[in-house]
Amino acid sequence: MALTDTEIRRAKSMDKAYNLSDGGGLYLEVTPAGGKLWRWKYRHEGKEKLMALGKYPEVSLALARERHGDGRKLLATGVDPMAQRKAVRTAQEASTANSFGSISAQWFEHWREGKSPRHADSVKRRMAADILPCLAARPIAEIEAPELVAMVKTIEQRGARDIAKRALETTGQVFRYAIAHGHARRNPASEFRASDVLKSSRRTNYARVDARELPDLLKRIEVYQGTHVTRLAMKLMALTFVRTSELIQAKWSEFDLEAARWDIPAERMKMRTPHTVPLSKQALEVLDMLRELTGNDGWVFPGDRNNRKPMSNNTILKGLERMGYKGSMTGHGFRGLASTILHEQGYMHEHIELQLAHAPRNAVSAAYNHALYLEPRARMMQDWADFLELSQRGGKVLSFPKNVA
Repeated sequence: MALTDTEIRRAKSMDKAYNLSDGGGLYLEVTPAGGKLWRWKYRHEGKEKLMALGKYPEVSLALARERHGDGRKLLATGVDPMAQRKAVRTAQEASTANSFGSISAQWFEHWREGKSPRHADSVKRRMAADILPCLAARPIAEIEAPELVAMVKTIEQRGARDIAKRALETTGQVFRYAIAHGHARRNPASEFRASDVLKSSRRTNYARVDARELPDLLKRIEVYQGTHVTRLAMKLMALTFVRTSELIQAKWSEFDLEAARWDIPAERMKMRTPHTVPLSKQALEVLDMLRELTGNDGWVFPGDRNNRKPMSNNTILKGLERMGYKGSMTGHGFRGLASTILHEQGYMHEHIELQLAHAPRNAVSAAYNHALYLEPRARMMQDWADFLELSQRGGKVLSFPKNVA
């Protein structure tokens, strides 16, 4: 007689395993440990086979009968149900091995060689957030351009157009890797441009005040009501005009205060080559005050809540906003101000560009450029610091010395 759910639930374990038959070779095996396992015994090409159909109660009586019925239909056509299931599982495993998620993981391990840990971690996080949720499970050879369009437009909808463009670029790199290793034959990311599907945006420079407003900004920094560390961070940024990330991630080990220089290692630079910042007397004074506040080891600008991490990337921006400069000045704006004013005062373009770390560099010239024009740049940076100090005290933009580097 056919089994019932009540009979199955009441079945108790014994010293030895025993079977409860449901007919047609389907039965429930009750193990000494209390397990209840669905089995189907059948014959194919004269050989007896035993197929597992799952464990009760995860596989109910109704589901076991459904699987049993599907197997019997295959068997009637001459197909071995167990062989068929193995073939399906093998195909699924092969599909998983050639999925975008699997291939992208291989690409990442290959690509990250020689990249800074910070940059590699950033790319990995962007992939996990924006790319893999859309593509990870898809066989990479089956992905079409419209799927990538949908991905980048989803990112764009949250107001992250630049991230959408970078996601498309990264996806294209994964496809090129897949083609090179025989996992795909084409790169759908190369079949259209980001501009074909994303809304155009007007490129704007980083917000910054006019040069005439600089003295007032410097005065407000001097009387800033926030933390002393944030105030000194804004002062040092104005004096050195480095990038925000280069400033807030500075470590005391990078500074040679006796030689009045700050050597930023290549892995922290956008151009991936070392950068030397000559330190003016005013910059050294700021660093002396910082040393009293944050110590002489580790981060120059430790975070407020966790001193094992550097200052947040938004700290300087928020400080400027508190002083009334929301939308009109950023930390990066000091770079633009310095470039504009130094060029207007006649300083050599090469010296300014090197100090801004804009100059093109390569592996051969990196060591040479590392200290290129260091002496004239040191004079320029001292002139710049004197200019800021006098402008702040006098309340107006003052002229530079006549004889500039």
